Amino acid sequence: MVKICCIGAGYVGGPTCAVIALKCPHIPVTIVDLNQDRIDAWNSDTLPIFEPGLQEVVTQCRGRNLFFSTAIDDAIRAADIIFVSVNTPTKKNGLGAGFAADLAYVEAATRRIAAVAQSSKIVVEKSTVPCRTAESMRRILEANSRDAIRFEILSNPEFLAEGTAIADLMQPDRILIGSLPTPEGRKAQHVLADVYAEWVPRPQIITMNLWSSELSKLAANALLAQRISSINALSAICEATGADVDEVAYACGLDSRIGPKFLKASVGFGGSCFQKDILNLVYLSESLHLPEVAQYWKQVVDLNEYQKRRFAQSVVSRLFNTITNKRLAVFGFAFKKNTGDTRESAAIAVIASFLNERAHVHIHDPEVSAAQIELELVQPGVCTQAVYDAQVHRFADPYEAAKDADAIVICTEWEQFAQLDYQRLYDSMHKPAFVFDGRLILDAPKLRQIGFQVEVIGKPAAPKPGFNA
Repeated sequence: MVKICCIGAGYVGGPTCAVIALKCPHIPVTIVDLNQDRIDAWNSDTLPIFEPGLQEVVTQCRGRNLFFSTAIDDAIRAADIIFVSVNTPTKKNGLGAGFAADLAYVEAATRRIAAVAQSSKIVVEKSTVPCRTAESMRRILEANSRDAIRFEILSNPEFLAEGTAIADLMQPDRILIGSLPTPEGRKAQHVLADVYAEWVPRPQIITMNLWSSELSKLAANALLAQRISSINALSAICEATGADVDEVAYACGLDSRIGPKFLKASVGFGGSCFQKDILNLVYLSESLHLPEVAQYWKQVVDLNEYQKRRFAQSVVSRLFNTITNKRLAVFGFAFKKNTGDTRESAAIAVIASFLNERAHVHIHDPEVSAAQIELELVQPGVCTQAVYDAQVHRFADPYEAAKDADAIVICTEWEQFAQLDYQRLYDSMHKPAFVFDGRLILDAPKLRQIGFQVEVIGKPAAPKPGFNA
């Protein structure tokens, strides 16, 4: 029997190790973090993150073989396998600022493992990191190896989509485990593979070298983001020509070489991974003296930023070229539905544009708190505290958010937004009343019948004569 410790109780470490505990009831799993408030939340009935199905998994395992603690050193000493699942944000200062990942937390966790371990450990790189990060971790661990205490480093990237993370963990497309090509590395690889084999079919557990495993994670996210930016680029052409981006995406998706997934136009992608991983890839390419490759991947991010600007500008344009002192009801602040994660949410950039135009923004999101909204918006380049206090309001009720508003702006594809009583919303708003659908979730013809002026990304502004909407 092995014992598992996970350093980092965030969006990756928490759900991943909770599912391991569920599927491997004979394995003790301890998740540790420096943040006492976060650990207290994991030990409560109000978890620190929202993810469908997560509460049920944690409740079933917690106290049996799943534990949450701030006693990091004790957990490290007791474990055989240690997942390093800490934050790797994009650097804000110094070499590679704006592109490279900040690996300070990874290095700190690695050094702590090396300092307190009293027996050999398998250290698993679980955070999303640049290619060859495992090399620096290995050097730190090897420099601190002692008689009878050895460290083996593995790369085991996550491929979770927030909102479906539990389902992704229960039935993963694949599990990648990278190791050094040594007998000891292969042995460690097999130990971790045996854990996943408790519920994942062996053919889906793929072993490879460390560097391939690390790069595969960045490559997968870059390719998915590339598809989103591609369809968003086409959405601009659709609006200019009268084509329908949903129809174009459907036609292209029927091609078996292309497929339909990630061809949904929107206001732009967000989340903790896509932009960060692409920028890591850009930095890696530049470091390897591959400027053309770097420029190619950078354009995926540039197009995403353009899409957010374009959407915000369309709101201003349709509202008679000014939104000063107008009220805009923004529905959705999380970067996608079924999560409370707001990192790199498209709503942040859109709202920043509105605030710069001196609009009053009324925000409603079913899972994002007022405190989290304030934390994201009161930032350099977004808005000051004074602007936030004067112009931003968070509403628990969407109908209250839209009262006396000039427009409703859909920034997150929460399904409940499509189920609202839009006649009631229309009756409470200023006229003409506008709806801007940045997620293609609303019935535009029905809204137009109510009286709304409707703008949808990638679709004609109004039905063409002789054609249905």
